[in-house]
Amino acid sequence: MEPEVVKWLVIGLIGTLGFFGPAMALGVIGFAGLTGMARNPEAKQVMPAMIVIGAMAEAIGIYALLVCIILLMIA
Repeated sequence: MEPEVVKWLVIGLIGTLGFFGPAMALGVIGFAGLTGMARNPEAKQVMPAMIVIGAMAEAIGIYALLVCIILLMIA
């Protein structure tokens, strides 16, 4: 394999795995939050906690995007 092909395969693999994890995490966070709100409608702390944890999960996807861009520019 040529180095250019390996570079694109690595970037694609990092992007796939780096974006799949946060997407699954956001789905689980949303499911758990909505389940918690359905079981206890008076709970007011569920939504802010969901937003904070969702932002942390999304940051992982942003880091993966930055790694892909850096590898694209440097390698």
